[in-house]
Amino acid sequence: MSLYIKISRHFTINNITRGFFIAFLSAGAIYLDWLGLVSYLINTILGILTLYLLLDSDRKTWFWSGFFIGALWFWWMSVSFFNYGFAWAIPIGILFPALVYGFIFWFVAKIAEDVLAKLWQPQGVAPTMVILLVKALALLTLSYLHPFSFDWFKMELIFTNSYIGILKWQFAIVLLSIILSLQKKDLRFLLLIILAYPFTSHFNKTELPQYNLSITNTMVTVADKWNPKLENSHIDMVFNKIDRAVAQKKSIIVFPESVLPLFLNTRPNLMTALQGASNDISIVIGGLYWDDGIPRNSTYIFKDGRFSIANKVVLVPFGESNPLPKWMGKIVNNLFFDGAPDYVASAEVTDYEVNGITFRNAICFEGTSEELYVGNPKQMILLSNNGWVTPSIEPTEQKILLQYYNKKYGTTIYHSANMSPSYIVHNGEVIR
Repeated sequence: MSLYIKISRHFTINNITRGFFIAFLSAGAIYLDWLGLVSYLINTILGILTLYLLLDSDRKTWFWSGFFIGALWFWWMSVSFFNYGFAWAIPIGILFPALVYGFIFWFVAKIAEDVLAKLWQPQGVAPTMVILLVKALALLTLSYLHPFSFDWFKMELIFTNSYIGILKWQFAIVLLSIILSLQKKDLRFLLLIILAYPFTSHFNKTELPQYNLSITNTMVTVADKWNPKLENSHIDMVFNKIDRAVAQKKSIIVFPESVLPLFLNTRPNLMTALQGASNDISIVIGGLYWDDGIPRNSTYIFKDGRFSIANKVVLVPFGESNPLPKWMGKIVNNLFFDGAPDYVASAEVTDYEVNGITFRNAICFEGTSEELYVGNPKQMILLSNNGWVTPSIEPTEQKILLQYYNKKYGTTIYHSANMSPSYIVHNGEVIR
């Protein structure tokens, strides 16, 4: 059989439409949230339907499901090309994650249906239960696979705002109940999903600590943020917000990532002014840091007339650090970033103390990375600049991820953002 015929069999209307429908269901909770609707009941139904239909599909449909999941979940990456001045690359920004996840899903189903078939039965038909178990195991562990260091795909994310827990054992119960339902052809097995309800966290709510923070929000476009003619207006905005917070008797003020888009430590007058203001209020602010020839994305913490610096640990793939081999990364940097060098990450996460309270430092992308939650920090201050990828669903997906990590680790997250709302995440809920 020719390669053309083998490939063409994947491009049937049935495979494509079924794959799109499964991906559409999987993204339902994200898009409904984006539109302002968060329904635990609807999200629970959408999530169960997604997994049921996916596990009941063959590898051709798995390819298209992964393809459209990559597109529907991560098309927002292409928005950054527009802001970088490369609108022509937008189709690449949509197609790349679609193909990556399409082939990941296809490979999983191929292993389950073909490789195991040869191992389990000479006639080439693997037991249905084995195929279902392998596919379910893949869905359970895909969150550990990070293509090009990108770790935003977690299948259990579909249950973040639902009646089903997001821990691995709870997700495993859901998958097992669906497997039994499909294998036994009896929908009553779906009742086992009740065991995945997060009983412990439901009855273990904690009070939000009252730290008297001012979590600022800015709406400065990428074009304006990096316009040198507007630098003074950015600085004035920062000090106006500080003065307002002092008048409101706030004890800490938090600003978004790179709210001052300059190497702050190379501006002695500005540093002195912020140190002076920190005698009245503690200041946590995003800025760039020039570390003896090494560019870093950093958080500056000013308090009692002194300052400290916490550098970013997990860099944005392609945006801040190129995950490709060095020779390929150099080509990409020359093409898209005028040959600018990559940022350099700090070796370890940073915890800092403000007014006797310990916070885990996080800057944008890394706030949605598992690495930042090592040690189960009680509080995290997250600074973001979502201007590169707005308007899009990215701020909504980021918010859902933060809710996911808050539920998983119990970390209260204080999120100050540019070009999207600022909020606090506590007990899995978003507090504006």
